[in-house]
Amino acid sequence: MAEKRIHTRFDKAFLVVIGSELYGDSHAIARNVSAGGILVEMTYAPPLGTVVTVHFQHARGEDQLDEMVVRAEVKHHHYLNFTGSGEAASTRAIGMRFLEFVDPGDRIDPKCLH
Repeated sequence: MAEKRIHTRFDKAFLVVIGSELYGDSHAIARNVSAGGILVEMTYAPPLGTVVTVHFQHARGEDQLDEMVVRAEVKHHHYLNFTGSGEAASTRAIGMRFLEFVDPGDRIDPKCLH
């Protein structure tokens, strides 16, 4: 089967913070990051079309935090079932399309968030 993706994926799992005016901030696990979007495992699934902020953070020393923030739109809901250690388990994930990068210090106008 031919690969149909436009962007190359970075297949690595790491923690991100998902920010939403309506739902607050949540920690999540990011997977399959590309220039166009990201797949994020979360405890809840914001409605399709919701615009959130994705905070990529890296601690540099005890008092320095590097951060990159991007606005993203929820495009897909995924419910994943799997087995591990002989027991069935499941998780939910959302596929998001990147809209724009934001300066971490800038406040996002609430009208831009759904």
